[in-house]
Amino acid sequence: MRLATWNVNSVRARIDRVLDWLQRSDVDVLAVQETKCRDDQFPTEPLVALGYEVAHHGLSAWNGVAVISRVGLADVEIGFPGQPGWGDPAAAEARTLGANCGGIRVWSLYVPNGRTLSDPHYRYKLDWLARLRTAAKGWLDTDPTAQIALCGDWNIAPLDEDVWDMEKFRFSTHVSEPERRTFRAIIDAGYADVVRPHTPGPGVYTYWDYTRLRFPRREGMRLDFALCSPALAARVVDARIDRQERKGKGASDHAPVVIDVEGPSA
Repeated sequence: MRLATWNVNSVRARIDRVLDWLQRSDVDVLAVQETKCRDDQFPTEPLVALGYEVAHHGLSAWNGVAVISRVGLADVEIGFPGQPGWGDPAAAEARTLGANCGGIRVWSLYVPNGRTLSDPHYRYKLDWLARLRTAAKGWLDTDPTAQIALCGDWNIAPLDEDVWDMEKFRFSTHVSEPERRTFRAIIDAGYADVVRPHTPGPGVYTYWDYTRLRFPRREGMRLDFALCSPALAARVVDARIDRQERKGKGASDHAPVVIDVEGPSA
């Protein structure tokens, strides 16, 4: 079974690339982030024509998450238990969607950016991640054998090697110790970064800013991850970052991350 995660940075603008990539990559389940559309605007029909089912959660031209599957799609859940909201009054954003696909509980996650270290959005990000950790640990406490994949754009570079030049980010979000600590807390709760063992750094990234020729200069960040429960991590046999998909006209600023899972879907 092949599972992938991809921040597409507007699914309507890049649906042709998504369709082409799905066919070339032979992906069974794709977790998508930053769709930037409402549910009624999501381009479902061409995906269905390829044999996929689609679950999408989008409220506006911001955020938005989806799970696209050709191995079944059931028990769709919007938001994780305890997910905090943003704004005044606080309201849940379209950042989280879970579904059962081929025996795996796949979560598509678009973690808040944080903006700056002094911005209230940064505190919201830390709270959002802490509550995700509580929910994710609870799932494993309930069933240690659960097959769970936490996939998405985490907006965190957990290690110094995940940034092309740490000195340029020293006082920025994405690399601060509180953010990295929340990421490690999810690892400590029992989830494994199943991509890193197959794509070790330095110089291995999933995101490159559109400006200043960041991509051709290989000046990127590793922000996109699949964190898997112990039972699922034990089945992962390969993983890769499809850097080629960051090339060419109309590319997203993120590359897809792909993992191969041993054994049949259930």
